[in-house]
Amino acid sequence: MRVRITFTKQGALRYIGHLDLHRLWERAMRRADLPLAYSQGFHPQPKISLAAALPLGFSSRGEVLDVRLNEEISVEDISSRLKDNLPPDIKVREIKSVDERLPALQTQVLSAAYDVRLTEPIDGSELKRKAESVMMAESIIRERRGKSYDLRPLIEMMSVITQADGTAWLKMTLAAREGATGRPEEVLAALGIEPETARVERTRLIFKD
Repeated sequence: MRVRITFTKQGALRYIGHLDLHRLWERAMRRADLPLAYSQGFHPQPKISLAAALPLGFSSRGEVLDVRLNEEISVEDISSRLKDNLPPDIKVREIKSVDERLPALQTQVLSAAYDVRLTEPIDGSELKRKAESVMMAESIIRERRGKSYDLRPLIEMMSVITQADGTAWLKMTLAAREGATGRPEEVLAALGIEPETARVERTRLIFKD
């Protein structure tokens, strides 16, 4: 069976990378005695795939992975087995069985939604002006790994949430397709905000129907 797990990644685990997260899940599933399916070849690997790498330092309320099991098990049983074998900063939000014939999870991701809280107060009207300027731009040329690219089409949505004290924070939805991924820190740089002064949380991944 193919099982899809939606989970949070919080606290100190914000600072573990994609491969370490993969290993953490593998160990947890082994300790939970789940009947993992393995790949063929000289170095068989458990068939666990994470939807999209989360940059270091970002927390998340909506990470997703697929795992293949050799036996049919109820999602309630999987949940109870995992509960005592995961660290406190990872919480399972949903477990469901999905069609084994579906394409690879990574190829189904379209976009990612983020909440961006600023550690240094910024006036809401000023932030709104900056956000509108970015959204109205025809192109925003940035450089990544020595190559220039246009950030603007990767920003699908950006809104400013103004609080009662006049300060504000951002919600944004960025493209997360293979070869076309928007990064929140690049958007912040385009807004003239130092990425180090922001706490970024991925709230959900958006998949093809």
